[in-house]
Amino acid sequence: MLLMVSIQDLPEAHQALRGGADIVDVKNLQEALVGSAEPSLVKQVRETVPPEHHASVTLGVVPNQAGTVAMAVYTAGALNATSVKVGFMRSEYDEAVEILQASKRALNGFDTKLIGSLFADNHLFDGGLEPRRMVDLARDSECDGWLIDTLSKDGRNLFDFIPEVELRDMVFEGKRLGMSTALSGHLRLDDIDELARINPDIVGVRGAVCAKGERTEGVYWEAVAEFKRQLDVRRSGQVDVRDGAHAASTNGAQGGWVVIDGTGKSCASILAELAEQVESNSKSFVEVIMPDVLNTYDVLVWAEKGSHSVLTQRKDDDGSMRILIQPSVK
Repeated sequence: MLLMVSIQDLPEAHQALRGGADIVDVKNLQEALVGSAEPSLVKQVRETVPPEHHASVTLGVVPNQAGTVAMAVYTAGALNATSVKVGFMRSEYDEAVEILQASKRALNGFDTKLIGSLFADNHLFDGGLEPRRMVDLARDSECDGWLIDTLSKDGRNLFDFIPEVELRDMVFEGKRLGMSTALSGHLRLDDIDELARINPDIVGVRGAVCAKGERTEGVYWEAVAEFKRQLDVRRSGQVDVRDGAHAASTNGAQGGWVVIDGTGKSCASILAELAEQVESNSKSFVEVIMPDVLNTYDVLVWAEKGSHSVLTQRKDDDGSMRILIQPSVK
């Protein structure tokens, strides 16, 4: 499973790469439900991302206009994007096939791959195209691959709309037909065992690798690294996802990642902030940045007294210390 991280600007792209993301996916969360970034940003990201990494483009929910969409797809090809995702919400099936076929022709001569996309929660919108037709749609329009995502912003995610067993069958069928398969949609760390059992080619995330676990916050490289690590330990078999085993660092976590920057603060202030954070949300990882080594002792004692798990400790080049804590689940 490759890790795809959605980014909105160049600094976020750098954070995603630093954390080990395999695919940097450029999108615009401010445009409608989800939209496309401006060509200049795509160009900057493509020039920044090393050749061994993928730089993809999301067009989001496209209009039911074949020529307009094909022109946007052509631009993604001209900018040398690894792939371009074309998503449908309120569309007729035949209409979506026509648009994707026009998009495929627009990519003739480019190396850019065409990815068709449907949203697992399309039924919430009048005229929404049934997401379970994703494999058929990708096959009939000769896409190189497909993605199932979500549009809802009410806390529900992919598995709230399509169960694991159905997604597994869809992914298997997509692979059998020679297409790449990708799953996204508010996925969290505690969804990783299900994802590993389904085994799509690509797992797409954003909120789970942002500060505070909120997709509107910036992508944070250490959250990316942790998500990537959890995928890797399952891929290597260190965690057996078929017997319900979980890695210690995902036990009870909901994918949130909160950073408490103690720079310029007293130790008492940091401990108070820690206590308040854990009291309000015991299911998010907390990373504490300490200005020096000595102050870390108080944080370690606080964690021990509260039965919280200290996952990692490391020293930055500027001498500050970073401590990653998983709160005990109440």
